[in-house]
Amino acid sequence: MEEKKNIRCINTGKLMQVPMGCTLEEVYQMTGLKMEYGPIVARVNNKMEGMHFRLFNDKEVEFLDITASSGLRCYTRTVFFVLCKAAHELFDPQCKVTIDIPVSNGYYVDLQIGRPVTLDDVGLLRRKMQEIIDRHLPVHRYETTTEDAIKMWGGEATNSKVKLLRSLGALYTTYYDLDGYRDYYYGSMLTNTSQIYLFGLEKYYDGLLLRLPSPNCPSELGEMIMQDKMFAIFKEHHRWQDILGLRTIGDLNEVISKGYSSQLILIGEALQEKKISQIADDIKRHQGVRLVLIAGPSSSGKTTTCKRLSVQLAVNGIKPVPISLDDYFLDREKTPRDEKGDYDFEHIHALNLPLLNEQLTALFNGEEVELPRYDFPTGKSLMSGRRLRLGKDQVLVVEGIHALNPELTAQIPEELKYRVYASALTTILLDNHNYVPTTDNRLLRRIIRDHKYRGVSAQETIRRWASVRKGENRWIFPYQENADAMFNTAMLFELAVIKRQAEPLLEQVPENCLEYAEAYRLRKFLGYIRPIAEDQIPPTSLLREFLGGSTFEN
Repeated sequence: MEEKKNIRCINTGKLMQVPMGCTLEEVYQMTGLKMEYGPIVARVNNKMEGMHFRLFNDKEVEFLDITASSGLRCYTRTVFFVLCKAAHELFDPQCKVTIDIPVSNGYYVDLQIGRPVTLDDVGLLRRKMQEIIDRHLPVHRYETTTEDAIKMWGGEATNSKVKLLRSLGALYTTYYDLDGYRDYYYGSMLTNTSQIYLFGLEKYYDGLLLRLPSPNCPSELGEMIMQDKMFAIFKEHHRWQDILGLRTIGDLNEVISKGYSSQLILIGEALQEKKISQIADDIKRHQGVRLVLIAGPSSSGKTTTCKRLSVQLAVNGIKPVPISLDDYFLDREKTPRDEKGDYDFEHIHALNLPLLNEQLTALFNGEEVELPRYDFPTGKSLMSGRRLRLGKDQVLVVEGIHALNPELTAQIPEELKYRVYASALTTILLDNHNYVPTTDNRLLRRIIRDHKYRGVSAQETIRRWASVRKGENRWIFPYQENADAMFNTAMLFELAVIKRQAEPLLEQVPENCLEYAEAYRLRKFLGYIRPIAEDQIPPTSLLREFLGGSTFEN
């Protein structure tokens, strides 16, 4: 008699019996569910699994579609797979594809075919991808020894995939096969190309822009927005990576294993300090600037950026005067509320904008003002007794999430302002076909910081992250191109450093909660990276804002 297993489907709320060893895809067919944009992946006992996954024990299963972050990642990886297969079919043997950076609501793809990429090449590649999708090709998942996988990809030491696998020391490796084209991907894939219902491919600078469905409106591609300044910062960091000879996690692991991490840290810190110095020099050149505005998303390192920039301004003979936007919060009962009826402290109108603009105007007119102070326990705005008058060689430095929003300083003349956008834009790749999400870097920073300074668990930080991201999408990202200067706070070596503090916190997330899936994914990702001892990081490093031990701590 065929052995059965009990599966509790969260989507239907029903308990069902299924044959032992059947796949999640087969279980979905048994449920009778009809998901318009799925299923893509499933949460199985609070771990994300692809639809290839086989069930050999009783499980709790929830099917997810493309609107879930894990579903969108799975869909995206499979489109990458199709793109790489199509490119190699069209342009081999000289073809090299690098899935690079998220930009303009898509992914920049560096396509090297021995000559400049033309519009005709892009059109040809787009049609080849659609042809592969229309053939309804199955995506097969296999497991083999790592040594055999290395041989499969030629065993060349310069191959990013080979370098990554060799640095891991794992006995077995999973890979995927699409009609004879084999590749390695971090995370699950769709089971058939027919599930790819929408994608876009455009010419973008000297490469391509791969576009994907919007998670908010899956029937449409994400809106293509120009991010020239953001793209320039990514390109700048690639030049830094070329200086260091480090583009992938495999490269990083090799540097660490050879004992060169100290040199890597020294050069990386110097490059970052040089960039801050250049921003300070540019502010000096902009004669008449009286207000420096610094914005960035959560855990981007705004605070240390502000303090290090202040030091460089002082070197240039400019005396920085910090002002905290937190002190301009309205009384709590006047704070806007969100759709759930809770106070929305992320809203720009949670700030007393009239008072802020009135005081800034007065200061720039040479008048003296009494700065406010916000009392967080009572939720009241009070006068602080601190009086301020700006000297001729002084500038105000304001840091906060709304700093680049024109509404914040609407009454202040533009020629008095200089805007800086700081964010952790991860440019290191796992390998040429596996990018590292920039949000993962910031989330790991925040998990460490929240635990160390706020007594908040990793589980709670992960739970709040979706709300934080929603606020960023509304209040920060739309204004980032307003910046006069952009500063990438991510360090090429930082994941190897924060790994030691992050992993124990992630391990504390209990398996019986929804946040376990994200904690498990982050732990698995950190498993690719060899650690660097924290004591190699200088006290002036931006990373110290999260790790502790910063020179700039009050």
